[in-house]
Amino acid sequence: MQQSQEAFKTLGQEHKLGDLVLKNRFIMASLTRVRCDPKTGVPSDLIVNYYSQRASAGLIMTECSAVSHAGNSFIGCGAIYNKEQTEGWKRVNDAVHKKGGKIYIQIWHAGRAAHPSQTGEPNLAPSAIVIRGNLRTNLPHAQPKAMVEEDFEIVRQQFRQGALNAKEAGFDGIELHGANGYLIDQFLRDGTNRRTDEYGGSIENRCRFPLEIIDILIEVFGAKRVGIKLSPVGRFQDMYDSDPVPLFAYFLGELDKRGVSYVQFVEPNEGFAEASHYEPGANQIAEVSKTFRLYFKGTIMINNNLTPETAAKALNEGVADLACFGRYFISNPDFVERIQNGWDLSQWDASTFYVGGEKGYADYPPYKVQEDSI
Repeated sequence: MQQSQEAFKTLGQEHKLGDLVLKNRFIMASLTRVRCDPKTGVPSDLIVNYYSQRASAGLIMTECSAVSHAGNSFIGCGAIYNKEQTEGWKRVNDAVHKKGGKIYIQIWHAGRAAHPSQTGEPNLAPSAIVIRGNLRTNLPHAQPKAMVEEDFEIVRQQFRQGALNAKEAGFDGIELHGANGYLIDQFLRDGTNRRTDEYGGSIENRCRFPLEIIDILIEVFGAKRVGIKLSPVGRFQDMYDSDPVPLFAYFLGELDKRGVSYVQFVEPNEGFAEASHYEPGANQIAEVSKTFRLYFKGTIMINNNLTPETAAKALNEGVADLACFGRYFISNPDFVERIQNGWDLSQWDASTFYVGGEKGYADYPPYKVQEDSI
């Protein structure tokens, strides 16, 4: 594991993120694991244990947490729209902070990816364009309702209340989920936004609503504690934009003016492209973080299928400042320490990713426990 120890020389460095100092550059990616109560979205003792086990990360990003029941396409993931959920997340944050960790909440609205059969409410979108294909449950996606003026105001207030709740819960900051085919992403890209009013058509118009939400989050948390996740060429959930470079160059310029602390980029994922109706994202932009680094002066996080070695390479080349890891953190609660010491890594069990319960979630032991048990 000498290579990993070499990578730690880069990934183990401190980094100033906004007005926070991160103890290392290992970011625990947002991981939807559907372990919260499916009826309430309240984090339980199991969730408290899971996140606190991983507090050695420079920064933990929570699972996507819904700002409304209607905007939740992963029933069983966390939520942040009521008092009980807020109290549940406060317990998570207290446990992470007690171990010296830092934690951001990823806040979201699924838009057309939500399903009325699960939420009991209409699913919203910029335009009434259905996602081709099926949900994970093999149920066909539902026709969304194109948002009208009343819907815009309701969703704005849902994001505001979610941010207020997140601040009350004690999160160190907040990330807007603007990637992977959810509502913010749906407004940005012309494959899903066919509006002809002030929220559609031109690049400036398609960016208007996402920037309104960013401004709301800044009002609550301050720009230095706000970030956003973007997937400019992601194909998950039938997403596409005909010309992503000028779109995201403009959007990043607006984010830069506002002084948000970071942008997290999802690199092309050919696994999703195989099931997509569109050409692979890498055909449009082969290296997303490298391409858009020019347009944003703040911190860049790189995400997607990274190893410690490829992550360190990206940071050393100046492509990004922080590296997001998902599956490694799933099966290695002490992932940072394992890389630092050159210890072997545990393999994840993909069959447990979305099934609920402790198995494959909070039962992966740290390296020292494994050694003692032999």
